[in-house]
Amino acid sequence: MFRLVTLNLNGIRSAANKGFVPFAEGLSADCMGVQEIKAQVCDIEGRFDHVAGMRGHFHCAEKKGYSGVGLYSRKEPSQIISGIGNDEFDAEGRYIEMQFDTPGRKLSIISCYFPSGSSGEHRQQAKFRFLALMAPHLIRMKAEREFILVGDVNIAHKEIDLKNWKSNQKNSGFLPEERAWMTHALEEIGLVDVFRRLNPHPEQYTWWSNRGQAWAKNVGWRLDYHLATPAIAATAKKEHIYLEQRFSDHAPLVIDYDFSL
Repeated sequence: MFRLVTLNLNGIRSAANKGFVPFAEGLSADCMGVQEIKAQVCDIEGRFDHVAGMRGHFHCAEKKGYSGVGLYSRKEPSQIISGIGNDEFDAEGRYIEMQFDTPGRKLSIISCYFPSGSSGEHRQQAKFRFLALMAPHLIRMKAEREFILVGDVNIAHKEIDLKNWKSNQKNSGFLPEERAWMTHALEEIGLVDVFRRLNPHPEQYTWWSNRGQAWAKNVGWRLDYHLATPAIAATAKKEHIYLEQRFSDHAPLVIDYDFSL
């Protein structure tokens, strides 16, 4: 069994102060993707480079206190790739990939933090540029290897994926163009939204606004995903959105797969 978790930390130091490390220690994960670590290498070394028996590798943003992603794994990868080869977004620390290649299999685990467009039109345009880059990248990867991309995609795909879909149709995260990108990723590129395959039920959210009483009333969005190639997705057995504690405005999404590295 391979247990894979994804979590937007909204700051790794902040999440640690709220119990993130003991949570990870009790989870028995084999691999964990984290996003929005908001830290530099100097902040991580000696404190967060090893968590729950897993070694972490990170792609930090150049700007302090901003973005950044990481991947923790019990097994050492055969190769680590930081960034997608684009100066604009690699400077923001949005992509890290671990490759676990054996003679019979090529497999990647990716932690990715898609831009948010909610702060203004300039960031929405950046988000569209990122989506335009990611689609061909995923197509190339799928032609060469199996993979699971985990992370905060900052898109609620369908009406079931957010509480107030009617009032959010013109808001970033639920724009027609963003939803169309996700449809393209699933139906044309051929990836699988693993959580949704396992859990077809409504009111399954992974992010809640800090405004109002969104958490208390479960007025949420499903923004965090496991996107996998079909053969790997077919091995997924069990999903769990961890709601027992809060380390962030996002909740951890845990999925168990029936394979081993």
